[in-house]
Amino acid sequence: MERADILSSLAASGTDTAPQRLVELAAELGIPAADLLVVAGRPVPAELLPPERDADVLRRFAYRVSYCDHAQLAALEAFVRALSRVAAPEQSVQPAWPGRHPPETRFAAVLGALIRNRGFGIRELPFIGLSLSTLHAMVWRWDPSPHRRQQLSAIAGPLGWSLPDLFAVADEPYSGEVRPMLHCHHLGRVFTAAVPLTTAQLIEAAAEADRLSVRTDHGVWQPVSEGFAEECPDFP
Repeated sequence: MERADILSSLAASGTDTAPQRLVELAAELGIPAADLLVVAGRPVPAELLPPERDADVLRRFAYRVSYCDHAQLAALEAFVRALSRVAAPEQSVQPAWPGRHPPETRFAAVLGALIRNRGFGIRELPFIGLSLSTLHAMVWRWDPSPHRRQQLSAIAGPLGWSLPDLFAVADEPYSGEVRPMLHCHHLGRVFTAAVPLTTAQLIEAAAEADRLSVRTDHGVWQPVSEGFAEECPDFP
């Protein structure tokens, strides 16, 4: 079965698949187990969720990472994964729902849970070219809209998902002309690797992101407005 067909099938009727098989399938597909459980409509075990962390620290970490180009993201991911292996054991929690309202459609529930799996709320996401009101609407109701492809292209990268995979889960036709909007999945790989990190480790990782990117701190939040998606080696 093709990869897109597997994901589409799980999104439509994944509750028929045993959790252990979903974990095995996640490893085969290179998708975080917590994410595939969400796609299939299964609960995520506590050990796969992030520890309780300071939301402002998480937000600062996320936007500092967004200043890194592809070579810097690769180095930062390795740094974060090394930190995660020595993460202090802390109790994992079910992060709060990222939106203002409970989800009312299937994919809104999936999308919100994918964001939550990383410990993010809407406010903690880095700048991705969408308004906060649009992001809140996406995790509330995912209705037919001419903007859906653009929205998926914006959110996939920070989640660490490829566009074809996320389009398949959203039951949205994908074509090779579609490109990430500001950030590709290499940014999201760092956020995924950072799931086990404590608040103190996020501060350390943010400092490393600054060192790698040589980001100038102007004392105010200045989001990356262009991103590095056009430089992604996955999109020649």
